[in-house]
Amino acid sequence: MTINPHRTGLALGLTFGLIHTAWALLVASGWAQAYIDFIFKLHFIKLDLTIEPFHAGTALLLITITASIGYLMGWTFGLIWKKLHP
Repeated sequence: MTINPHRTGLALGLTFGLIHTAWALLVASGWAQAYIDFIFKLHFIKLDLTIEPFHAGTALLLITITASIGYLMGWTFGLIWKKLHP
């Protein structure tokens, strides 16, 4: 099976971007605090964290940066895979 580094990067970048888009939507809807409190409670963690108010510019930056990191990780994985599995 052949893996294309560019397509692998796009797939992982899109995945990272979608996950962080979902997070930004949770923040925008006002449900993020309850969600994060619930997740931490499931892991037996109690921290005093406060979700900041939604800001569209910050959300766009978050999504762009994480999607870019996802692309680079996928591209790197694809390149390594190609080298190890000729």
